[in-house]
Amino acid sequence: MANGTLLYAQSGGVTAVINASAAGVIETARANKDRIGKVYAGRNGIIGALTEDLIDTGKESAAAIALLRFTPSGAFGSCRYKLKS
Repeated sequence: MANGTLLYAQSGGVTAVINASAAGVIETARANKDRIGKVYAGRNGIIGALTEDLIDTGKESAAAIALLRFTPSGAFGSCRYKLKS
């Protein structure tokens, strides 16, 4: 199976919980490299995805990603942008 690309975009309040979720997504993707190749995070959530302002999480070490679980605020930023139907 070909490697897919994953895009992670946060939304809502920036708390340590949102960073823990990001760590879980990124670590799970890394554990499944046969299915998921690259993992990008949208800077400031969906706005980053829409403007192609992406963070390549592959440039971060496993230790840095693990530290997200204990980091307050939102590492990748967030937004409350509402997509149109």
